[in-house]
Amino acid sequence: MQSKAVTVEEYLAGLPEDRKGIISEMRRIILENIPEGFAEVMSYGMVGYVVPHSIFPAGYHCDPKLPLPFINLASQKNYIALYHMGMYEGRLLDWFKEEWAKVSKKKPDMGKACIRFKKPEDVPLQLIGELVSKVKPEEWIKYYVGVLDDRKKD
Repeated sequence: MQSKAVTVEEYLAGLPEDRKGIISEMRRIILENIPEGFAEVMSYGMVGYVVPHSIFPAGYHCDPKLPLPFINLASQKNYIALYHMGMYEGRLLDWFKEEWAKVSKKKPDMGKACIRFKKPEDVPLQLIGELVSKVKPEEWIKYYVGVLDDRKKD
């Protein structure tokens, strides 16, 4: 569900009571652990963490007026979602799955770059904090530009 909220505070205030606490807690964990340089914004109707134009002037290739997205946090209709673009594939995804197995007996409900949580108590806050701390803006830019360059070669 895309929100029409303009600010993160407005987004949080508009959440259903059963989601407000966990989304606020996830936001706190993200803000405490995300490397310096990322900025918190409203992005695609969700709470977003982006590489601002001041660091990466080219912006997002799909719409260069937008900053480069990295993580989004959202309350969807049937679940809480954490979208982490760095987990599309590769070492970070492998690391996350290994660590998940240490904190949960459940199989992670995941899609491309998305982790879904049906219940607030299923959110492994400490693991989320570790996850968001793993990639610095410069590393994300380098990976992102590399993927775009590889696409041009194909």
